[in-house]
Amino acid sequence: MASHLAMLMTKLPKLQNLSASDHSSVVSLNLFVALLCACIVIGHLLEENRWVNESITALLIGVSTGVLILLISGGKSSHLLVFSEDLFFIYLLPPIIFNAGFQVKKKQFFRNFITIVMFGAIGTLVSCTIIAFGATQIFKKLDIGSLDIGDYLAIGAIFAATDSVCTLQVLHQDETPLLYSLVFGEGVVNDATSVVLFNAIQSFDLTHLDSRIALKFMGNFLYLFFASTMLGVITGLLSAFIIKKLYFARHSTDREVALMMLMAYLSYILAELFYLSGILTVFFCGIVMSHYTWHNVTESSRVTTKHAFATLSFVCETFIFLYVGMDALDIEKWRFVSDSPGTSVAVSSILLSLVMLGRAAFVFPLSFFSNLFKKNQSEKISLQQQVVIWWAGLMRGAVSIALAYNQFTRSGHTQLRANAIMITSTISVVLVSTVVFGLMTKPLIRLLLPHKQLTSTNSIMSDPPSPKSVIVPLLGQDSEADLSGHEVRRPASIRDLLTTPTHTVHRYWRKFDNAFMRPVFGGRGFVPFVPGSPTERNNTQWQ
Repeated sequence: MASHLAMLMTKLPKLQNLSASDHSSVVSLNLFVALLCACIVIGHLLEENRWVNESITALLIGVSTGVLILLISGGKSSHLLVFSEDLFFIYLLPPIIFNAGFQVKKKQFFRNFITIVMFGAIGTLVSCTIIAFGATQIFKKLDIGSLDIGDYLAIGAIFAATDSVCTLQVLHQDETPLLYSLVFGEGVVNDATSVVLFNAIQSFDLTHLDSRIALKFMGNFLYLFFASTMLGVITGLLSAFIIKKLYFARHSTDREVALMMLMAYLSYILAELFYLSGILTVFFCGIVMSHYTWHNVTESSRVTTKHAFATLSFVCETFIFLYVGMDALDIEKWRFVSDSPGTSVAVSSILLSLVMLGRAAFVFPLSFFSNLFKKNQSEKISLQQQVVIWWAGLMRGAVSIALAYNQFTRSGHTQLRANAIMITSTISVVLVSTVVFGLMTKPLIRLLLPHKQLTSTNSIMSDPPSPKSVIVPLLGQDSEADLSGHEVRRPASIRDLLTTPTHTVHRYWRKFDNAFMRPVFGGRGFVPFVPGSPTERNNTQWQ
């Protein structure tokens, strides 16, 4: 008995330390959740402010909190939580990208798909090349430490990743459909391309470049791009098929909603498992789910999933900007550049200039090229819209931070001066671009596109339209906004459902979709009804 008591006494200090550590973690989580609540409340109060949006609000609150923690800790730390690129890529990014695909207006997105891919893929490659080449030529003349060719190419991929969240909080799908679809679509494809490019750079030995390595690199890039897209489409179709055949909602809406969420996350995890781009996979999974799976579930499940996905995305975005603001004052990284602050400022300024140059190098030429193939004047990209697209992509955010951590740190820490300079410069670029460019976004759009702001405040502040098959069971998602205020008549054919002229590719796709895809995978027009539900009662008018 005495021996057991002695052993317990020796272990007691360790248990006490463990308990203290757990208590510290709980306190940190409480404070961080409280800060998230503060970001939401303050962001709501500043919603109609012409200068500040919720992203900038979260960023500024994060910086202010970091300053306070630095003062309390005596300059030792500015964090409540430790940043991890795994936390970002595995838990925070998937809900944001999936909701983007789930809520997008598919007709407008695919109508401009070629332009979006040119901006998001070709434009990212152009921007990456210019940034990497400029950094190679200029940084070698500065005393920042040793960086190899892989580091310079990684810098190009890191700073080619845009963050158009601030601009998308100002643009609206109903008021500027062309501009919104281009900025939104380019942002998603750009993030995916940057991550794929970054992973491809890391997987190749770039010390001895030749034509064979270059061809293999491009082949690997194209494989990742298309394989990731197909995996997302297949996973989305699988979820639609399972729910259509089993029809969980006859017994449990909870199972139905849970299956949609888990299948969406499964697509992202599978992409990571097979070393593909989870961003592209979960984005296209969201598009397919909104086109098929969403229409196979009950009315209550549709409302639940719409708001659940939007809420998760919103919380994750706020979390990211809040932490980036706190991480901007990480004393460990700034300690390495404290002896030469001028070098860090010079590196940040050069990177910001290269970002602006790299983006201008593809936005204006590709817009001119895209306009050559468009006969309809309303579909052409005006010079004012080109300036907004260029401006929207100048902001850098959490993707750049995460890629920089992945390249230049180990578990968030670094002991090399060159790596520390690159981390601090990345943080500086993110802060300056988000705050300065973000503050000027609303005034710039009002200056360049004044006629887009004439719509009523209620329409601006309302939720983006989503499928409402309860009211109009057979109407497309993108045509509902055009039907508001008009009498809904019974459609004679699928072609009558389209309120705007469609391109040949879209017309053939709709024929294929209605003839083969929807009978198998469900979707609008092929939804089984729950007896006595509002869905069934509303559909009696179509009989």
